[in-house]
Amino acid sequence: MTEKELNRIRLVAIVSNDRIKKSDAVVCLEGDHYVRLERALEIFQQGWAKKILVSGGFEAPPFSVPAGILAKELYKNGVPKNKVILEEKSLNSYEQGVEVMKIIKEKKWQKIILVASHFHQIRAYLTFLKTMKKAGLKVQIFNAPAREISWFDVISLGKSRLELLKDEFDKIEDYSRKGDVVSIKESIEYQKWKEQQK
Repeated sequence: MTEKELNRIRLVAIVSNDRIKKSDAVVCLEGDHYVRLERALEIFQQGWAKKILVSGGFEAPPFSVPAGILAKELYKNGVPKNKVILEEKSLNSYEQGVEVMKIIKEKKWQKIILVASHFHQIRAYLTFLKTMKKAGLKVQIFNAPAREISWFDVISLGKSRLELLKDEFDKIEDYSRKGDVVSIKESIEYQKWKEQQK
């Protein structure tokens, strides 16, 4: 096994089993219909976060439901409007990271819980670490991927989530060439730093 392959396994283990802490907000990335929103709502209702930030303006239902529509589901589930923040400019994961970091900076947040689907969480995490670095911030980002969803059912994108996981690693390579993600080694070093924080 190469060091690169081993680091990928390490990263998958870290992201899949991250420990969350009470945070300023849970950040829900649009995509995968409503499953990510359900996870973010659960985290909020359990008292892990003070706010819910819903990020994403890309509209391609049923997979991509924009933040404004997702927010309506939160309101229907009893989340007060003053607890919901919308980020509707972004059209991809990198833009989500950029726009969310602007909000983090403005609000002076120190901790966030990041929610994507289990297959997408790794790239989202690497991307958010990169945009955090570019924004000159040092916040704690905890991974809380949506669970309880099938790996093998074919979803609206015409693939299973297991097939999409392979695509995600291809996208990580592409993002890496463009400089839009941190390296896996950097993410592991960040995780070590994060676990030493209060």
